[in-house]
Amino acid sequence: MGMRPPTGLPSLSRRSRVLLVTALVLAALLLVGPRLTDAYTNWLWFGEVGFRNVYVRVLVTRIILFIVVAVVIAAIIWLALLLAYRSRPVFVPNSGPGDPIARYRTTVMSRLRLFGIGIPAIIGLLSGLVAQSSWVTVQMFLHGGSFGQKDPQFGLDVGFYAFDLPFYRMILNWLFVAVVIAFIANLVTHYIFGGLRLAGREGTLSTAARVQLAVLAGIFVLLKAVAYWFDRYALLSSARKDPTFTGGSYTDINAVLPAKLILLSIAVICAVAFFAGIVLKDLRVPAMAAALLVLSSVLVGAVWPLLVEQFSVRPNAATKEASYIERNIAATRQAYGITDDKVEYVDYKGVAQNASGASMSPADKQTVQNIRLLDPNLMQATFIQRNQQLQNFYGFPDPLDVDRYEVNGKVQDFIIAARELQPQNLSGNQTDWINKHTVYTHGNGFVAAPANRVNVAPPKESAEAQQSAGNESGGGYGYPVFDVDGKSTVSDLFIPKDRQAIPVDEPRIYFGELISKSDADYAIVGANDQPAREYDTPTAQYTYTGAGGVPLGNWFNRLAFAAKYAERNILFSGVIGPDSKIIFNRNPRERVQHVAPWLTTDGDAYPAVVNGRIQWIVDAYTTLDSYPYAQRTSLDGVLEDSIDQTTGRLLPRKEVGYIRNSVKATVDAYDGTVKLYEVDPSDPVLQAWRGVFPGVVTPESEISPELREHFRYPEDLFKVQRELLSKYHVDDPREFFTNNAFWSVPNDPTVEGAAGGSHQPPYYQLLGNPVTGQPMFTLTSGMVGFRRQFLSAYLQAHSDPENYGKITVLQLPPGSETPGPGQTQTSMTTADEVSRDRNLLTGGNVNKIRYGNLLTLPIGDGGILYVEPWYLERNAGAGAPTFPQLVKVLASYRDKVGYGSTVQEALDKVLPGTGSAATNLPNQQGTTPPTEGTNPPPNPGTTPPVGKEAAVKQIDDALASVSDAQKSGDLGELGRALERLQTAIDAYEKAGG
Repeated sequence: MGMRPPTGLPSLSRRSRVLLVTALVLAALLLVGPRLTDAYTNWLWFGEVGFRNVYVRVLVTRIILFIVVAVVIAAIIWLALLLAYRSRPVFVPNSGPGDPIARYRTTVMSRLRLFGIGIPAIIGLLSGLVAQSSWVTVQMFLHGGSFGQKDPQFGLDVGFYAFDLPFYRMILNWLFVAVVIAFIANLVTHYIFGGLRLAGREGTLSTAARVQLAVLAGIFVLLKAVAYWFDRYALLSSARKDPTFTGGSYTDINAVLPAKLILLSIAVICAVAFFAGIVLKDLRVPAMAAALLVLSSVLVGAVWPLLVEQFSVRPNAATKEASYIERNIAATRQAYGITDDKVEYVDYKGVAQNASGASMSPADKQTVQNIRLLDPNLMQATFIQRNQQLQNFYGFPDPLDVDRYEVNGKVQDFIIAARELQPQNLSGNQTDWINKHTVYTHGNGFVAAPANRVNVAPPKESAEAQQSAGNESGGGYGYPVFDVDGKSTVSDLFIPKDRQAIPVDEPRIYFGELISKSDADYAIVGANDQPAREYDTPTAQYTYTGAGGVPLGNWFNRLAFAAKYAERNILFSGVIGPDSKIIFNRNPRERVQHVAPWLTTDGDAYPAVVNGRIQWIVDAYTTLDSYPYAQRTSLDGVLEDSIDQTTGRLLPRKEVGYIRNSVKATVDAYDGTVKLYEVDPSDPVLQAWRGVFPGVVTPESEISPELREHFRYPEDLFKVQRELLSKYHVDDPREFFTNNAFWSVPNDPTVEGAAGGSHQPPYYQLLGNPVTGQPMFTLTSGMVGFRRQFLSAYLQAHSDPENYGKITVLQLPPGSETPGPGQTQTSMTTADEVSRDRNLLTGGNVNKIRYGNLLTLPIGDGGILYVEPWYLERNAGAGAPTFPQLVKVLASYRDKVGYGSTVQEALDKVLPGTGSAATNLPNQQGTTPPTEGTNPPPNPGTTPPVGKEAAVKQIDDALASVSDAQKSGDLGELGRALERLQTAIDAYEKAGG
């Protein structure tokens, strides 16, 4: 007798079963509980912000997609198993006592429902879980429309590729999955129950097994034929010619495309051959069909295109690919919004013929008056030191932002930031749960500093006294000022509204970039008939009265959030009562991303004062993975520059073939209200999403003029566009193929260390409008020649309402030798006077130079001016705060280098008389006034003649003053000592030294 096969699992005792069931329940709770908690708290949060319809629509779409795919996949696999089981042979001969199949057959027979229903159910559930993430594809298919643009090969609207084709491919992929798994399940079932036997040299196959397997194989090949049909359309996004261009090349269109049709025909023939296996017992016919399909895939699908590429295209590539490059140029410009109606190319000399102060146009005067001396990437520490109000828990983001405001009828650009609560700075008893989440709940104020000014007077009182007085004007030589025409540019609870240059009605900040940078970024607010407990000022507490926050008044909500944050205090704290609300999801970008998951947000949200309220403005993009013939772009690679290298800003890791800044979002800093505004009604992708979520996006007509005045051209979009414009400004496909006319984004020459070699970031600047002579707020970037250092172009993206979205490209002649940023930085820093002062300023290793933004400015009749501020900071050791102080300004024009303590001095050395335009602003950075007990620095232009010996003595005295200042660490005194040294050197040279 043979060995008796096992009939089942060993029986368990009652206690073991109870323990097993308990363990399974606990495991299920651990897996499902957090998801149910998140689902409920998200339901509450979406209701609070008024976007619950988004949450419901996404959730319902996911659930339906999960159910449909799970049921279809499970049903197909179940049917394959059922048919194989029902058609099993009545008698299965036993191979002997060691037959392993008999043991498996007995096990399956004892648990038919477990295997027959459990396996399809598990596979279906897993498939549904994977498929539900494709809800975007389904909604785009249901609501997508027309682009009004047709592809150049098949004549189909681009909407087919954007909305329909991804859905068809998704359906096809899931059918492949179902058929392949069904084939395997059917095959294994027949093998277990004897329909397929491998005994003997050839084995045996029952009629039912042959028919069922032949049908499944035939269906698979038919699906492959359909896939070949859709593969034709995918050729229009082919990467065969990357990085030269994207899209169907000569080989793709003339070899691969016909090959796909040939393979489609062969696949249909092979499918017929497989179906013939239903009636033919000879399996050689389907076997030969399978071999034919594989062989033709290799020969027709791979070898033939390779031969065409090697022997036809490569010897004549420029000519063969010309028409396809033309398609790529046109499609890329359309996909990224850089078509001729949005980009204006202007011929620019690069060198002005007669540039001087006397010949300055109104536009040049505006440009010079608004030269930005403050670098937002270096000012964070200074803003913190001068605007913390002596409280350790306030902070500012790094880097700061740039925006423009009209103050007293004049538009100026400012370095701006919201003074936020920074939970990481809390220490000691401040980190107690009560204090962290119910006392320290919000920031205080909007801080701005005129970008073209620094303080020229020594501080009249200690920094501590200034801070306690509200720090209306700052102080200290070479530091930012915080006032305009006698009014404070710090708008907070300490300064009355009538003394604020930028009036703010509600300066409290509950939502911001820093507040959310903690593991538990929530705040619990509400009166509950208790005294106010939120820290407001050193002498006052506050109770939140805004609309933001989810109610915590009932025990069920308290239990849900206690589970969400794993915090028992939410359940048991007596601070929480019927009026309590919990404020969470406080990062402006994340709030926008939550309410509009179909948008990609810009990496930089910035605060703006709009109608007296602080609003965070977030740029948001609609994107597509591909666009016929358009270049695909990796966002994280293109967006990263020297600033991102140093700040660690998170970049979106996705590739796109289409991008539009179709939505501007605002988040109220006090109550968290989110609004989405349409800014590009022509975007077909946005129109599709408006069909998915009706009423979510506010029409463009409802944007207030006050809000529109603070829209900026988005930096991330500009980075993508400038990278593409470096190639796609070229019209001639043959010139495009040679790369000779390409540009490059210059590296940032002001950055040293690990970030060296990174792209120079674009800069927001106020430039003079050459037509109106008025200031215009632009985002700018220079471009150098391909693998060259000479300047080739200058890009300006306009942010002002009347020209918003337009890009002006100042295009220099092909043979221009106008220095680029790298060459300019080298020539400026290696000038004799500059090199000497740099060694003196650093004092060995006592101080270090921090290079500010190297600004590129169009000036004169075709000239390029470079201006760079120099900052000095103490080498205070690791972790110690340092405060960069502006001490010098460099300028460069053509082959001249200007250098001085003021922008006026630097400009006058390269463009005589130009610097006077910079003196029209009050408190413009200039020569430091004398202080009590010191002699005023002499004017180099009026220094009385002295002999050599007297001049040498003056130099020795000045050097001694420089050394003393370096030792004391007084950067203001060091700047004045350097002024005296420069005067002494000039006197020595005049004396014949």
